Amino acid sequence: MKTVVITGADRGLGYSLCEEFIKLGYMVFAGQFMPEWTQLEQLKESYQEQLQIIPLNVSDFQSVKAAMDEITKCTDCVDCFISNAGIVSREKDIREEVNTEGNLSTFQVNSLGALLMTKALLPLMEKGDKRLCYVSSEAGSISVAHRDGMYGYCMSKTALNMIIRLLHNELFPQGYTFRIYHPGWLKSYMTGAKNEKAMLEPEESARMAALQFVGNRANEEVLKVTDVEGKIWPF
Repeated sequence: MKTVVITGADRGLGYSLCEEFIKLGYMVFAGQFMPEWTQLEQLKESYQEQLQIIPLNVSDFQSVKAAMDEITKCTDCVDCFISNAGIVSREKDIREEVNTEGNLSTFQVNSLGALLMTKALLPLMEKGDKRLCYVSSEAGSISVAHRDGMYGYCMSKTALNMIIRLLHNELFPQGYTFRIYHPGWLKSYMTGAKNEKAMLEPEESARMAALQFVGNRANEEVLKVTDVEGKIWPF
């Protein structure tokens, strides 16, 4: 049975990705940040053998280390890593506020958290499929930036894209392949409550993401951001 580690799996896109990979026959290690949110436990009741819930705060080194200890008790090989954990900080008008503390937390989760998890998982991925997948956003693209706020979130996704580029430079020659996914405007809980104004349900985006994450490409050496329709976005 192939294995996948998914961060930010409590709800939204991460939870839906767990469902999709279970359907694909994977053993899923689901990173849980919010134990009070019980969706994963309910899913576990139906898939005892395919789902392992792992307490995980990707921005905390000790939490990541403890998660790796739990994963290695269950397997010596991880085929696929999906870096999905993400938070958002909001600012008002630039003249009124720069949310320094919130922005630093956003960087720690969205950018450095992805890097920390990748480093931690590499020893387990050496014998697997070596597929590294990252949930990014059009918000991180400098050339098509259209927002006039959300500084921390947008900068964190731009930083994530650079992290992935550097990882690709180092790891692609060693057999690792990469996916960068822009999930679209989701009815997710990133702001605390479900965003009913958005366009896509998380399960719709997760379905397409899973196909892209497990599928092969003819030009794996080309690093690109793709969305739910397979459209390529500029960095």
